[in-house]
Parts: sequence; structure tokens; C-alpha cells
Amino acid sequence: MLSYNEVLPKKLIIHDGEPYEVVSAWVFRKQQRKPVNQTKLRNLKTGSAAEVTFHQSDKIEEAAVESRPASFIYEKGGEWWFHEAGDKSKRFSLDDSQMGAAGRFLSEGTEVSMLWFEGEPIQVRLPIKMELKVKEAPPDVRGNTAQGGNKVVTLETDATVNVPMFIKAGDIVRINTETGEYVERA
Repeated sequence: MLSYNEVLPKKLIIHDGEPYEVVSAWVFRKQQRKPVNQTKLRNLKTGSAAEVTFHQSDKIEEAAVESRPASFIYEKGGEWWFHEAGDKSKRFSLDDSQMGAAGRFLSEGTEVSMLWFEGEPIQVRLPIKMELKVKEAPPDVRGNTAQGGNKVVTLETDATVNVPMFIKAGDIVRINTETGEYVERA
């Protein structure tokens, strides 16, 4: 059990019987009142966000979430299929709402970390940086490059990303999966 001031960002807790990840937390004191912890939580099952205030007397249960390696197989009709690393016979799926934005960077055979809660897969965690091949890139356009000059390219997973002008089709680029932004050419 956690006290109100131990609920910090990146912690996994149980709130109203559901697993949540703490996105932000701010302990403060209003005038003559007792201190409170104002938090922003993200539901690990649905992805929805909630703002919750924990008071000094609250005890918060830590979530027993297990992380296991898995491999992405394919996506069809809104279902994303995976198998456990090392055992292709143990397959399971997640739906679009559980995948969220992580699905746009998945290609066949991608190794991911799967979060499990009460024996069910609930969320995919991608590596922070992934290397993906550029499938389509418009030609370089000469002109206003004083601000850096960017263009939008399509990756092998059909995701679109802003990249510098020198990136061409066939290049391998490193993408930050948390922000969805170009990092560097690999």
C-alpha cells in the first residue's frame, strides 16, 4: 500500500478496481488545509485519462502488473495478434482501443513488451526508439530552408512522420515512439 505522497509519475496503481498509470502528480497545500496529491491517471485497459486527488488519509494499492516479451504477428479487422517470445503457439490479441497510437509503428516480427493484469494482456509497450524504413518520400524542394526545411514521409508501417529534406525513400530512420517524431537517420 502506498501513502498519498508516494503516488508518483510512472507508478502503476489500482483505482476503482482498474489498473492505472500515474502520468503526473503534484503534492500541494492550500492555505490552512492538509496537503493533497493532485494526480493525472491513465487507465491501462482503456487508455482514458482521469484526474484524481488523493488526501493524507488515503491508502493506494499498487497494481500487480507483469511485463512479458512478445512478438507482433499481424493486424486484421481491428485485432492485433501477438505471440509470446519463444513460444509461437501461445497467441493472444488486443483490440484497437488497447493498442492506441502504438500500432502505427508495428511491423511484422517486432519485439515488444506486453503488460499483463490478472492474467489478461492489457497494453503494449514499444521500445522508445525504433528503426523503420522510409517507403515513400516526396522529392526535395528548393526554397525556404531557413527554418530547417521538413517534409512528410511514409514509413514501412504506413505511419507518416516529419523528417528533414535529405531523407529519401529506402533510408532507415530512427523514430521516438513516445512522441512519434524523427530522431536521426540510422
